[in-house]
Amino acid sequence: MVGMKSSLTALAAALVLAGCSFAPKYERPTAPVAEQFDHLSAADIEQDSAKLEALGWREFFTDAHLQGLIELALLNNRDIRIAIDRIEEARAQYGIAQSDQFPVLGVGGTGQVTRNPSDLRAGGPDAPSVSRFFQAGVGLTSFELDFFGRIRNLSDAAYNQYLATEQAQQTVRINVVAQVAEAYFRWRSAQQMQDLMASTLASRERSYKLVNTLFEVGTASALEQQQAQLQLDTIRADMQQMNRAQMQAYNALTLLVGTTIPDDLPKPAVFGKNQIVADIPVGLPSSLLERRPDILAAEFQLKAAYANVGAARAAFFPNVSITGLLGVASPAFSALFDSGRTYWQYAPQITMPLFSGGVKGALDLAKARQNVAISNYEKSIQVAFKEVADALAGEATYAQQLEALRAMESSAAKSLRLANLRYETGIDSFLQVQTAEINLYGAQQLFVQTGMESLLNRVLLYKALGGGWQLDVQTQEQE
Repeated sequence: MVGMKSSLTALAAALVLAGCSFAPKYERPTAPVAEQFDHLSAADIEQDSAKLEALGWREFFTDAHLQGLIELALLNNRDIRIAIDRIEEARAQYGIAQSDQFPVLGVGGTGQVTRNPSDLRAGGPDAPSVSRFFQAGVGLTSFELDFFGRIRNLSDAAYNQYLATEQAQQTVRINVVAQVAEAYFRWRSAQQMQDLMASTLASRERSYKLVNTLFEVGTASALEQQQAQLQLDTIRADMQQMNRAQMQAYNALTLLVGTTIPDDLPKPAVFGKNQIVADIPVGLPSSLLERRPDILAAEFQLKAAYANVGAARAAFFPNVSITGLLGVASPAFSALFDSGRTYWQYAPQITMPLFSGGVKGALDLAKARQNVAISNYEKSIQVAFKEVADALAGEATYAQQLEALRAMESSAAKSLRLANLRYETGIDSFLQVQTAEINLYGAQQLFVQTGMESLLNRVLLYKALGGGWQLDVQTQEQE
């Protein structure tokens, strides 16, 4: 009776210990950023947040041609395929770690035949010289009884690593969408720049013909003729440079799409701001950053680090493991499965660290990695806050900059018309025309370049706010 009570007490203690975990309690670090990007009322923040909840990449990028390219990229881009394979790798690693919590059973058999000299025989010199032993059954490999949560914490760490990998895959998706949009806008901008250069070339050819005609009749100098020729050669060189940029932009777009771009995609929209949704909220709470997959991944990494600390702490306590075998045994193989041949073996093992230098070092390492994970999580929030703040700063300034550039282009065009008129009437030299042409050409180029930058800034905002929001998640599930 006393022995039974002792056994029950030991079993109860084991069950209590089995629920132990030495992992520190997880608490999400306070975000080291301001609560919101702009000073707006609570109603404004709520309204802007609702707009984001209904915004996915299909709604954000309104150009049907670009949408087709993004769809192809999500199916064929190699970075996305690699990220998916990484998820499978992390899932397999989690499965391995999780399986360590359960015993491993195996079926097998062994046989042993031994011949001993007469002076080593257990039954004396007259005993048989050859002994035989055969065994078969179900065996239990060394199985650790996880009283202190070491294996469970390792499994939790692997699970959080798996979740972090899933979020990393979502980050790759967002990056690919943004990269395709950026490459597309650079390609379309190069096309628009080529159109600008083509019209500029036609204008300068007319100017050259006029100057050359005047030179032939003696009313224009050789210097003016060479100035007109210089203007013409400059635009021709610029056109070749832009032709190269367009081809390179298209090659980059093809690489991101991951396959040959088909010819049956919808016709591209007119290049401009209407290729991206116009109504982008500018007063946003910083809590929206928590949806970013890279921040979610950093938090899962942090949780994994907490679990690893628990596993390292558990290593200071005894390790209890058991092996066992249940089957049959016989000195003759022919009688191995006869009745009465039941054989069982039970071998518990307890190990306790005495000199724990290595164990303590492992704990110090786990704590150091936990601190690193905390800093990484906080930094990921700070970087995300900066990216969104930069993009919002662009949204607040690009529109006014483009308006000023339109006015500058208009003034430059008027100056060129006046310079041409004054040159044709003999009031000024061709130098004034040349200067006006350079000013107009520069203003037109700057307007196209700034327009592209304003589009890329909106792509940055899409990416900085976590890209997909709800509708991108729905799209991924449908795919």
